[in-house]
Amino acid sequence: MTQFVHQPTFMTGDEFSIDTFSVLSPEGELHEGADEPALSRDHARRLYQAMLATRILDERMMAAQRQGRLSFYMQCTGEEAAVVGATAALDDADMIMAQYREQGALMYRGFSIDEFMNQLFGNELDYGKGRQMPIHYGSRKLHYMTISSPLATQIPQATGYAYGQKLAGEGHCTLTFFGEGAASEGDFHAALNMASVHQVPVIFFCRNNGYAISTPATEQFAADGIAPRAFGYHMHVIRVDGNDALAVFEATRQARKIAVEQHQPVLIEAMSYRLAAHSSSDDPSGYRAKSEEEAWRVKDPLLRMQRWLVSKGWWSDDEEARQQESLRREVLDTMKRAEKRPPPPLDSLITDVYADVTPALQRQLDQLKRHIRRYPDAYPRGAQSLDPSVSTAHDAQGDA
Repeated sequence: MTQFVHQPTFMTGDEFSIDTFSVLSPEGELHEGADEPALSRDHARRLYQAMLATRILDERMMAAQRQGRLSFYMQCTGEEAAVVGATAALDDADMIMAQYREQGALMYRGFSIDEFMNQLFGNELDYGKGRQMPIHYGSRKLHYMTISSPLATQIPQATGYAYGQKLAGEGHCTLTFFGEGAASEGDFHAALNMASVHQVPVIFFCRNNGYAISTPATEQFAADGIAPRAFGYHMHVIRVDGNDALAVFEATRQARKIAVEQHQPVLIEAMSYRLAAHSSSDDPSGYRAKSEEEAWRVKDPLLRMQRWLVSKGWWSDDEEARQQESLRREVLDTMKRAEKRPPPPLDSLITDVYADVTPALQRQLDQLKRHIRRYPDAYPRGAQSLDPSVSTAHDAQGDA
């Protein structure tokens, strides 16, 4: 019921603040008054192993990019707890719509190192048939929507997909990951409004890592982060320590319960830090100090989770060393195999667009084949595996 006042009162939002939910200290100890989430030994180990595997994958693939073996890469470093912790709280059949730094979610769900490598190198076994740039993963079987490069497009798509889940009535939800920079896009606001109006089971998970490429959060918005925006849409919201895997897990678990049982959207803001560069094309030393990075390294999410596991007797230093060595070997061996595989067949370039290849597309493909035959040294080996029935003669239109 509306409460009337008789003198004008303007509010700015400074009248209240949103607390940050945290379970573990940086030393891996429970905060006083905090409860451990109901994580079994196997579940906790699976969560941590996915975090560790993601860190190793990122380290090796960034090195591969610097060696010229890979064209582009983006790391999850420093944000593994936010990504994997949230994924571990979902049902494996829930849909995930990610941005481009959530490889940990796929790692947790069982995407193999081989599948990662095939996509990164765009070879013949890549599910996307080489049509996407590296790190744009997707997996139908793991309920992970293929990533789009344009910022924030997945956020309204998640609302729409969750609306379909509500109609299906099978008890599933959609979680969409995005950064605080993407929350400045109009798609973010359209998605939250639609989700709230139609009451759909979607979790909006914002990784507030401090920077939108080189723009610090302080220059992106004047308000207290992203979380307060939920109130404008009459939406459930929680802010969580994004470097605390247990806190992220518990927050997401309860958010899923609200989404699925009450058919109401939830906004989660995970406060973290991007320890790595924005991408392999970025140099963060140009816009942030080393001292700032070091202050966050002591809050490393892997160390925090590892210390907690060790304290419970669920992990050991010896196992840590063995796992790291095994993962590094697997990543390197798998990469060597993947980069030697041929590219997708040239004919696949025009498939999966229409049910039947159109005459115009077929003419373009035939013209491309003639062009490749004319300049074979300019194209990678494998592109010359062409249909011999296509004439090598230069047609009247020329080689465009």
